Amino acid sequence: MRHRHMAGTFSRAMVILLALVTGPVWSAESWDMAAAYPAKDYITSSYIAFAKGVTKHSGGGLKIKVHPSGSLVKGAEIFNAVESGRVAIGGLIIGAHAMEDPVFGLDTVPFLATDVDAAWELYQVSKNALAYALKKRNMHLLFTAVWPPQGLFVNKEVASLADMKGVKFRAYDNNTERVARLAGAIPIQTEATEIKQAFSSGAAESMISSSATGVFYKMWEHVEYFYEGNAWYPKSVVVVNLDAWNGLDGITKEVLVEQATIAEKAVWEAMVPADDNYKKTMTYNGIKVRPTRSKLRKEFKKIGETLSREWAEAAGDTGKQIIEDFDP
Repeated sequence: MRHRHMAGTFSRAMVILLALVTGPVWSAESWDMAAAYPAKDYITSSYIAFAKGVTKHSGGGLKIKVHPSGSLVKGAEIFNAVESGRVAIGGLIIGAHAMEDPVFGLDTVPFLATDVDAAWELYQVSKNALAYALKKRNMHLLFTAVWPPQGLFVNKEVASLADMKGVKFRAYDNNTERVARLAGAIPIQTEATEIKQAFSSGAAESMISSSATGVFYKMWEHVEYFYEGNAWYPKSVVVVNLDAWNGLDGITKEVLVEQATIAEKAVWEAMVPADDNYKKTMTYNGIKVRPTRSKLRKEFKKIGETLSREWAEAAGDTGKQIIEDFDP
C-alpha cells in the first residue's frame, strides 16, 4: 500500500513538473463574435476566415464563432456590447461612434482620403490614436477592414450642389449631418437598419454610402442614380473586450495578432474587386452608376476642407498631428 501511495505521489509530481517545463497548458475557451452584416459579404467573410484561423492555430485553445447579420447583437449596439463585456469580440463601423471620441469620426471626414492607398496611409498615421481611444473604452484593437468608397445615392440627376437644395438626406453621424447642411440638403438621422424604411416612406431621398449598401438594401428600388465620389473609405474595426484580452496567455495573444495581420491584408485587398461587383449588380438592377460631375466634385471638396478643419479642432492636438502626418 505504501509503495502504491508513493508511486501515485511521484506520478502527480511528474505531471506538475512537466507542465512547468513545457509551458502553459491550453485552456479551451469559446468567444462569440458579433457582426452586423451578412455572412457572404466580403468583410464578414474576413471575420469568419480570421475566426477559423484562430481556432486552428490555437490548437482549439480559443474557439471563435461569428454571428453575422446582427443575429447576436444589432450593429448599432456592438460597440457597447464589447465595451461592457457582454460579448468578447465584435466587428463594427467605427465612424458611427464619433460621439464617443472625435478620433472615431476620422473615417467620415469627406474627401480627405480619396483612393484606397490614401485610405491605408490615413489608417497608418492614425492607428495609434485609434487604438488608444479604444483602450480607454475597455477595448483592444485587433485589425481593420475597409469598406468601398462612398458615393451619392439620389433619386434625380445632380450636377452641382444647387440640385441638392431641399433634398432629404440620410445622415448617421455628426459629419454626415454637416455634409447635408453644407450641401443645402435636409439631414434625416437614420440607422443602417432603417434605410429601406426611410427611403420607402419618403423620409429620405438621398444619402452618401457605399456600393455595398446599395446591394445590401436593394437601393434600385428607391433611387435612380449612384454618383461615384470616393468621398471617404469607412473602416470596420475588430475589437476585443480588454478584460477578455488581458485574460489570455501570451501564446494565444500571439495567435490572435498573427491571424489579425493576415485577415487585415486579405480584406483590404478584397475591397476593390468587391466594389466592382457591387456596382455591376446595381447597374444590372437599373441604377445609373455615374462619375461625379466636375462642378459637384469641386463643391464637395470645399465641404471636405471645411470638415477636415473642424475635425482637427475637435480632436485637439491628436487630430492636428494626424492631419499633419497624413501625406497621400
